[in-house]
Amino acid sequence: MKKSIAISLAAATMAFGASNSDLATMKAEIEALKKEVAALKEAKVESQNSSAAIKKLTQKVNEIKEHDANDNIKWGVDIRTAADSLNYTMADGTKKSNDALMSTRLWLNMAYAPDANNIFKGQLAYNKAFGADFGGMAGSRGWGMDTFDWVTNEALSGNSLKVKEAYWLYMGDSIGEANIPWTASVGRRPSTNGFLVNLRDDDSAQSPLGHNINVEFDGASAGVNLENVSEVPGMNFKVCLGQGSTSATPMFGGPANYSDDNSIDDITMAGFIFVPYDDGQYSIKTNYFRAYNLPGTVNPMDPTAGFKTVGNMDGLAISGLIDGIGEDGILSETKVFASFAMSKTNPENGEAMLGSSDSETGTSYWAGIQVPLWDGDFGLEYNHGSKYWRSFTYGEDTMAGSKLAARGDAWEAYYTYPITKALSLQARYTYIDYDYSGSNSFFGNEGAPMTMDQANAIPGMGGMVVDKASDLRFYVRYRY
Repeated sequence: MKKSIAISLAAATMAFGASNSDLATMKAEIEALKKEVAALKEAKVESQNSSAAIKKLTQKVNEIKEHDANDNIKWGVDIRTAADSLNYTMADGTKKSNDALMSTRLWLNMAYAPDANNIFKGQLAYNKAFGADFGGMAGSRGWGMDTFDWVTNEALSGNSLKVKEAYWLYMGDSIGEANIPWTASVGRRPSTNGFLVNLRDDDSAQSPLGHNINVEFDGASAGVNLENVSEVPGMNFKVCLGQGSTSATPMFGGPANYSDDNSIDDITMAGFIFVPYDDGQYSIKTNYFRAYNLPGTVNPMDPTAGFKTVGNMDGLAISGLIDGIGEDGILSETKVFASFAMSKTNPENGEAMLGSSDSETGTSYWAGIQVPLWDGDFGLEYNHGSKYWRSFTYGEDTMAGSKLAARGDAWEAYYTYPITKALSLQARYTYIDYDYSGSNSFFGNEGAPMTMDQANAIPGMGGMVVDKASDLRFYVRYRY
């Protein structure tokens, strides 16, 4: 267009009688104008190319950032230093105590998400008393962490760093055409600090319910979120499978490595967790399980004699939590909960479970409240277990023994105060008054319930049965 304008101008000039010198000057100006237009076009192209290059470079940088964010394990640290004052009154009236049991618990948390559907999570743990190494003590008694690793990271042990959790989790968007999100997971699953136990432990709730299962185990789970199809807030269902111990011989432990030595059967567990309702304020959770091939000692008076299989056991629990009462004020941040659980033994092959060859049923109830107070949380809890109550709460974090396994009454009070976002303090007092012995024993005759009078009637037994126990704990905890 500009070219045609220049020609028109030249023609017009000639028409009005311009001289040759004027025409030469005009031609030079036209040529200069052509070069300027060409330069502008070239600059425009270069600018477009530059913008495209910048856009491409930005995209590449974003890809690198995304890859870098997902292509490494994210670490978190949780370290707790605690002092426990333990006191016991035995059935015969004698006393045992430890005024200051110092300990350090370290958790190194790992997480890795290569994409939106896959997650790896792990946790390395170290739990040790100050100035002592209990790592080999349990094995020298013929039972414990080297045989059953249900309390590998809950009981004080040695200087080694152990695996507490290691599993992958797949999160599916839907099942077929149905709008049902689902999950599947295999590995050493997060099975301590479950629902309601997490409140006093100042942690997020893990799976399953803490009232009757709080042990470390290896296994698998698969769950479906039913909220979309049921239109009920939080409804979901999960199936869980686990193995508590295997009877395979270890490497070089016999003529055939890892063969089944048939001394005891593999201990396995199967169950489900069903959440009928959970809107964030009101939640109800249930679980049921059956544990197969549970062990009992061959001779309860001699744990070194080994184990035998005694039978199966069923367990169930229903737990409810109200997270906030009212719309404002202190009650809006108050948590109240209640839980009921039941256990039922099923002895096999003429063996006795919990000292009885008959099927026995045990029950437990548990209630608590947590109130915000002085910028922290104050909690009160109470639980009671019957004569034949038997839970899988070996991993519960109370030095004096699992309070939720108590055949009798247990009271607990605690106060947790956050100093900073990462640093907190807690003072906690746990008191257990046993009605019957055997709360923390295995599943054979060693778990037979005896009253304190019955224990005292057996020579030497009164000094081996705990009547009352207490644990006063102070801790400082850093996590980030």
